[in-house]
Amino acid sequence: MTETTASDPRLAVKAAATVAQSDDSEGMSYLESLPRRLVTLYLPLFVILVVLLFPFYWMGLTAIKPDEQLIDMDTYNPFWVVHPTFKHIEKLLFETQYPRWLWNTMYVAAASTVLSIAASVLAAYAIVRLRFRGADTVGGAIFLAYLVPPSILFIPLASVIQAYGLFDSPLSLILVYPTLLIPFSTWLLMGYFKTIPFELEECALIDGASRWQILVRIIIPLAVPGLISAFIFCFTLCWNEFIYALTFLQSTPNKTVPVAIVNEFVDGDIYKWGSLMAGALVGSLPLVILYAFFVEHYVSAMTGAVKE
Repeated sequence: MTETTASDPRLAVKAAATVAQSDDSEGMSYLESLPRRLVTLYLPLFVILVVLLFPFYWMGLTAIKPDEQLIDMDTYNPFWVVHPTFKHIEKLLFETQYPRWLWNTMYVAAASTVLSIAASVLAAYAIVRLRFRGADTVGGAIFLAYLVPPSILFIPLASVIQAYGLFDSPLSLILVYPTLLIPFSTWLLMGYFKTIPFELEECALIDGASRWQILVRIIIPLAVPGLISAFIFCFTLCWNEFIYALTFLQSTPNKTVPVAIVNEFVDGDIYKWGSLMAGALVGSLPLVILYAFFVEHYVSAMTGAVKE
């Protein structure tokens, strides 16, 4: 039997496949019993689920707690609410400028993301497809720029913004945020563009298409999952950014949600926990909805980028 297998490569391949299938079946049989599934599968998933959802539960719980339950932790259970109230949410939406802050955050995040994605698509395509000298070095340098801490850059950027008269304007954030977003987005799209077969572009070049037509009609439609992933990353980073928004925006109507809820609902050592948590909860809902609809595209694009 051994001599026959050695003389016929096809039999060797079949034997290897049979061994692999048996190994897989033996490995999966480990989860057939209920106690083992509980320990190795359900218990870790339950722990991860609790850790991830507990912050949202705590925010929602605090947002609907009456003031006396927020203060008196000895009398009332801190992990439950008795006689819930919506006065904190009502105060947030109708007695403050929270809708304006929410609009500012949406406007700044969307505009900065669009600018960053447009620049990243052009940069990533040029580095991956045009094959100029030093393209790999440029790609690595762009990614290293992402590793520079924002706390180092906001002081010189503040001087530039002040010199151009954009201080205390949402436009300042729209122009500054791409410095954080473009490096990582370019690296992400570079990895995704490498997964697109180059033969498609060669056929288009033979048919007389220009580089711009190839990018718009071939590359971008095929790279939609990667673009969605880059969009989600950029939008999330802009939505949650705090240092630049705190530095460049001073007037209350122009603030974004992360800065406004901290400045407006904290008076010295007095924390208005109900309104503070209500603002954090309402401000996180757009991102939750965004991830819920596009999480599959995000994971697939990140996987393709990491492989490259």
